[in-house]
Amino acid sequence: MNKIPLTVAGEVRMREELNRLKNEERPRIIEAIAEARAHGDLKENAEYHAAKEQQGFIEGRIKDLEAKLSNCQVIDVSKLPQNGKVVFGVTVELEDIDSGDMLEYQIVGDDEADIKANKISISSPIARAMIGKEAGDVAKVQTPGGTRELEIVEVRYL
Repeated sequence: MNKIPLTVAGEVRMREELNRLKNEERPRIIEAIAEARAHGDLKENAEYHAAKEQQGFIEGRIKDLEAKLSNCQVIDVSKLPQNGKVVFGVTVELEDIDSGDMLEYQIVGDDEADIKANKISISSPIARAMIGKEAGDVAKVQTPGGTRELEIVEVRYL
């Protein structure tokens, strides 16, 4: 199985979520189930069924996080050779050649991607078009609206 790439910050967030689920959410749900059981007949006990459903979601998320963390490769971009090439973890400043708009994205793992925070997945078309290029190069990205040309202005290893 292939290793899942993660930034250092992405791994920290996953471990924090796993810790919160195991040490806060799981005990809270167990307590809610016990309390609902004390109310009597389980067949018609909506609180019990809701708590059991929530327990299933939490346990599923715990298993998912544990599997991802056990199969991840944490990449610290600050320790990579800073040769100006676009690689996993870097922050890239781009200029859309057609519109002149300036864009900035950090290339992260699939589980860390958050377009609102300008973090794009390594498997996204924009990231795939930029990998291996350097400042001054043009990345051609196929989009539903046609080909976009993005000039790489700066590559930062943060």
